[in-house]
Amino acid sequence: MPVITVTQINKYISFRLKGDKNLQGIMVKGEISNFVHHYRSGHMYFTLKDAESSIKAVMFASAASRLKFTPEDGMAVVVSGSISVYERDGAYQLYVNDILPEGAGKAGAALEQLKKKLSAAGLFDQAHKRPLPWLPKKIGAVTSLSGAAVRDIINVLSRRYPIGEIYAVNALVQGEGAPDSICRGILRAESAGCDVIIVGRGGGSAEDLGAFNTEKVAYAIYNCKVPVISAVGHETDFTIADLVADMRAPTPSAAAELSAPSAESLLEMTDKYEQRIEKSSLAALGRAEDRYSAISARLTAQSPENRLRLTAQRIDSLEKRCSDSFERYCERLDHKLSEHIAKLDSLSPLKVLSRGYSLVYKGEELLNSAEKLEKGDVLSIRFGSGGANAEVTEKW
Repeated sequence: MPVITVTQINKYISFRLKGDKNLQGIMVKGEISNFVHHYRSGHMYFTLKDAESSIKAVMFASAASRLKFTPEDGMAVVVSGSISVYERDGAYQLYVNDILPEGAGKAGAALEQLKKKLSAAGLFDQAHKRPLPWLPKKIGAVTSLSGAAVRDIINVLSRRYPIGEIYAVNALVQGEGAPDSICRGILRAESAGCDVIIVGRGGGSAEDLGAFNTEKVAYAIYNCKVPVISAVGHETDFTIADLVADMRAPTPSAAAELSAPSAESLLEMTDKYEQRIEKSSLAALGRAEDRYSAISARLTAQSPENRLRLTAQRIDSLEKRCSDSFERYCERLDHKLSEHIAKLDSLSPLKVLSRGYSLVYKGEELLNSAEKLEKGDVLSIRFGSGGANAEVTEKW
C-alpha cells in the first residue's frame, strides 16, 4: 500500500463530500452558538447545534451582506448551504449561503404567495389609488387606543390641524384576532363619515406586524370608500397594507402630517389668496372704470344735447366758411373792379386831355382833321378841365 500525505487525505475527503449530492444545497435547523462576526473580513463564524450534536459553520462576507437581520447566540434558525472540508485543519464544516429565523421560511413563502395573488387581483394597481382630501373635516384613526400610535396622531393633528375632528377607533394591532378587529375598525370609521382613515400601529417585529400582511385587511382597505393611509411603524419593509393603501407613511406621526395640511400652511395660503383676490379685484375695478369711461364717452357722444351742440358747431363752421368765402369773393371782385377801373382810367380820353390834349367838336362831330373845317365855322373845344367855343378864321 502506497504512503500518502495528510494533504492528500484531506483533499480526497473534500472531493468525496463535494461529490455527494446529499450534502450539497441542504437546509439544516439548529441553534446558533459561539457567534463571531469578523469586522475586517465580514465573515461570520458560529456553531449550529441541537440537543445532541453540533457542527461548525461559516458564512462568507458576500453571503452575509445579504442578510436582513443580525444573527445572535441562542437564535433558532434554518440555514442553507453545503458540507465540505477545511483542508488546512482537516475539519468538515457547514458553508452557509443563507440564514432564516426558524419558521420564517414558510411564513415568507406564504407572504410572497399572497402578494402575488393580491397583485394579480389588481389591489396594488396605481389606478385604484385615490387622492387624499385637501381639508378633511373628520380624520379616522384605526389603531390601539392604548398604544403610542394614537397619541402621536392626536398630538400631531391637534398641533397642526386643530379645525379637524379626530375619530379614533380601538382595534387590536397584533395577535390572532387583530385582522378582524382592524377590518371592523375600518368599516366603523367609514360609517362614521370620516374623510380619510389612518390605519396602523407603532413599530415591531415581523410577527408583530403580521395582521397588516393578511388578505382580510388588504380587502378591507381596498373596499373602503374613503382614502386610507397605511401607518405601520417601520421604515424599510413594506407590508401588504402599505401596498394596498392609497398612501403609505413610515410612522403614525407622518401619517397624521399627510392626512391634513398644517395651520401655518393654511395661513400662508390664505395670505396668498387674499393678495391674489385684492390684485384681481383692483384689476377688475380698473377694467370696469375703463369700460365705464368708454361707455360714458360713447353715450355723451351719442346724446341729443351733444349732437345738437355738434350740429350748432357745424353750422357755425359753415357760416364762417360761407362768410369767409363771400368776403374772399368780394375781395376778388373788388380787386378785379379796381383793375378794370385802372385799365379804363388809363384808356380814358380825360387822361389824355389832362396831359395837354383837347377834343374839337364841330357840332356833334369829333374832328380829327382840318379838312372838314371852313372859315367861319364855330367849334367846341374841350380841355382836360373845362372847354370853350372858337371860330375858324383860317385853316392850314
